[in-house]
Amino acid sequence: MSRSITQGLAAWLAAGETRIGELVVLGQYELRHHLDAGAGPNAPLASYPLPEAARDIALYDAGGNYRPLKTAPTLRRGWRLTLSTIGQLHEALDFFYPAMLAARFAFQQGRLAVTPLRDTLNRQSGMYAVTRKITDPQADALIGSFCRSEGGSPGCLKTILWPIAPGLPVASLSPEKFDPYSSRTGIPLLCAEACNLLVARVREAVKQSPAP
Repeated sequence: MSRSITQGLAAWLAAGETRIGELVVLGQYELRHHLDAGAGPNAPLASYPLPEAARDIALYDAGGNYRPLKTAPTLRRGWRLTLSTIGQLHEALDFFYPAMLAARFAFQQGRLAVTPLRDTLNRQSGMYAVTRKITDPQADALIGSFCRSEGGSPGCLKTILWPIAPGLPVASLSPEKFDPYSSRTGIPLLCAEACNLLVARVREAVKQSPAP
């Protein structure tokens, strides 16, 4: 499977899909923050030759704060990864955005399973069982603030594929947030199920809601 994903990555790059999240692929296999794409060869960018450097770069934002969500729009600038092979590029991208290349490959193959928010919440147990009590309007508003693509943290660059419930789409975000084809020059980051951070925020919202 990993080899197939690597081959898929090569095909996407050949088709001009050189952006993924806040990253851009330049030349053969050079990775940079997209805002540093135009920096010249003598620009003061820290240079790294191995994909493992991506793990450390992705760990903290520009202010030194830990990034619990790797797809948040908070990736720091000022570096470049000059890699040797498409396999190394695949490895580095997996450090920056874990499982996102695999999700895109599965989506392209028609095999990516999507889970509505209600299904995710209904299977919660213990201290998170209370998340089932969130109302649809509360969930919609929370998703609109927590999952938005712009504005730093909280926020997420993923394209949301799941609804609140079957037949009940999220209405608090722009249509582009749900369109995996909205960017023709980028590899989309796909969200097939609400993440643990959103579930935790749902729990907070329910606990803070006044009792009926």
